[in-house]
Amino acid sequence: MNGIKLCILSLLISSLWSCNSKSEHSNEEEYHFKTEVIHKTTPVKDQGNSNACWAYAMLSMIESEHLAVEDSVNLSPTFVERMRMNEEAIKYYLADGNYHFITRGTGMTLIHTIMRYGVMPYDSYKDDPDISDRVVTRRLAVAANTAINNKVGLNSWQNKIDNILDDTYGPMPPNVYMLGAQYTPQEFAHSVCRKDEYMALTSFTHHPFNTSFELEIPDNWEHDEFLNMPIERVTALVEKALRSGHTAVWEGDSSEPGFSFKKGIAVLTGNKPVNQLERQKEFERLETSDNHAMHIIGIAHDQHKKEFFIMKNSWGTVNPYYGLIYMSIDYFKMKTVAVFMPSAVITEK
Repeated sequence: MNGIKLCILSLLISSLWSCNSKSEHSNEEEYHFKTEVIHKTTPVKDQGNSNACWAYAMLSMIESEHLAVEDSVNLSPTFVERMRMNEEAIKYYLADGNYHFITRGTGMTLIHTIMRYGVMPYDSYKDDPDISDRVVTRRLAVAANTAINNKVGLNSWQNKIDNILDDTYGPMPPNVYMLGAQYTPQEFAHSVCRKDEYMALTSFTHHPFNTSFELEIPDNWEHDEFLNMPIERVTALVEKALRSGHTAVWEGDSSEPGFSFKKGIAVLTGNKPVNQLERQKEFERLETSDNHAMHIIGIAHDQHKKEFFIMKNSWGTVNPYYGLIYMSIDYFKMKTVAVFMPSAVITEK
């Protein structure tokens, strides 16, 4: 029975397009960019075999918001991943093994997670790109099935989870130390992010514009509502954020032929129309999926004067732009599933 559970778990995980899948397609045109706006960021990180692009992107935006006011902060995605793994392992046990681990999420998943469990500085809990989510979840599932068969109880199971996660990610510091002060992870999280500080936007016509709805994508397992706006309005708000000292987070489809991390470019191929109707058609035909997240940090123009958003990715620095990707506005308009940004950008007149 345990073997069946593991087989199902592996199939469920492997069947999903992962945000660590480095899509590589051919794109023959050479681009030369002139930067118009770019914001301070922490160094580009490498999520490696993790599915937590949502955590890397959102933490990077929070970091940039602090850097903009000369408050240096660099946050640990690995701490967030560990807390999520711990939460999933408990759910698996309490469901008697009739559950599959969820390692993906949306930008709001990051906010919920750090509000529940806190956050740590990167230097206190660094990431390791060689750690595979798939391997960690498999190891936890094997241990959980044994715990379930032996009916060990939650306290004993929590001790086993701690041992596995310590062995995987390293022992977790009990407190955060910053500028001579000591914080719990929760206290530190509340010092860098408020629960209502960021908003989620989307743009689809199967719900009325200017209303909020629960976005029907697999990664929205926490049932968050997204404010629905025309894509032209969403694009304008991202530009407004970038030109007024803020940044944003993009979630969307990185599986398109014109998306190449190797070349640092995301452009549409072919001559498809770029408008609200066509993006809706592609979403409803399941040709646009929410499989990656990146931090939008600037605006640039190519040699043809076409505008691009500058994206800070989390796949390391081995590309022509040291880990950045230049995304055309047309690609953004067609392949965006959601955007996250400071609430102040949306509410300010």
